[in-house]
Amino acid sequence: MSAREVVLGVGGGIAAYKSCDLLRRLQDEGFAVTVIPTPSSLNFVGAATWEALSGRPVTTTVWERVDEVRHVRLGKETDFNIIAPATADLIARIAHGRADDLLTNTLLASTAPTLIVPAMHPAMWANPATVSNVELLRERGYHVMEPDHGRLTGSDVGVGRFPETARIVKEFKAITDPVLDLAGKKVLVTAGGTREPLDPIRFIGNRSSGRQGLAVARAAAKRGAEVTLISANGQTSELPGLTVINVETAEEMFSNVDKYFDGTDVLVMSAAVADAKPSQVSAAKIKKGALTAIELTANPDIIATVASRKKNQIVIAFAAETSLDLAEGERKLLAKSADILFLNDVAGSEIFGSGQTQGVILVRSSHDVISHHEIERISKDTLADLLLDQALDKLG
Repeated sequence: MSAREVVLGVGGGIAAYKSCDLLRRLQDEGFAVTVIPTPSSLNFVGAATWEALSGRPVTTTVWERVDEVRHVRLGKETDFNIIAPATADLIARIAHGRADDLLTNTLLASTAPTLIVPAMHPAMWANPATVSNVELLRERGYHVMEPDHGRLTGSDVGVGRFPETARIVKEFKAITDPVLDLAGKKVLVTAGGTREPLDPIRFIGNRSSGRQGLAVARAAAKRGAEVTLISANGQTSELPGLTVINVETAEEMFSNVDKYFDGTDVLVMSAAVADAKPSQVSAAKIKKGALTAIELTANPDIIATVASRKKNQIVIAFAAETSLDLAEGERKLLAKSADILFLNDVAGSEIFGSGQTQGVILVRSSHDVISHHEIERISKDTLADLLLDQALDKLG
């Protein structure tokens, strides 16, 4: 059996040297690797290094070895693509279909699954342009990792660090050799933050971005589940492999969760649902002078309501607090009849909108004994798989 072919694209960032180790580890896993560096990446690692490590010729533009039409040949022959590191510029060029070097031409000519491994300064990763480009790539079916949190060049620390090789290989293997341990299961996921209208212009809302719910939905789909995502005010127009239902208010979310729950194996309530809504909604804009008080009415407790009738379903809840109060987390886990709860501290708004998270996973046994699993700062993608692992264990 011949080795599976991989194109390793290398962007022009300082983390390019770390991809030398990635190349070796991919070879250890039995892949045959062709390296395509961008011209700017050769400032960090030269073509001779890549040729020596891969045992294959290395070119960077379409004007080299023209007789081979390399971008078309490599695009057709490769089984997988991995772009590591992917700079902000390279991500932008891929997202917008640019074809100005051999790597971007090859990607356009390839239909193979592609993993993109970003590495850049935290400000560049958080820039709205990069955020939009990453969302666009994910909508098109690209697998985009969340970068690590840590020290970068100089003294800067934040999210944007090139992930450790072992993590990249694990993510890549999940694409090349997926473990479909949720095949045949139906997973219902809620994401985002609900909005409760006050008038046609204003609403009561929260800071949830929906990133954690999307991460869970994508992870469940990768593992073979049939996934329905109920998204409150999120960017979810098209997500390959998912059925998406867009809602705005807590009532709309409750209606859909209630509708689909009985036919679900796992419910993951990661949405931030408003506890209350305005008692009266004005048909016209309320003038500033009249906006002196808002009378509120409680919204239904979605988890507690549907979980009270669960049979064999596994229910995963989330609790966003401003401190890691384990006693409060345990109280909520039991009060909502949930099986698993992720408790996190959102003080300072470091969690909302970020690709990283941290907290404690609380797991309830059949005798209401609760175990605690502390989670250091990790990507929301990683947390998604940890939670699904716990659910799978309970499903047997």
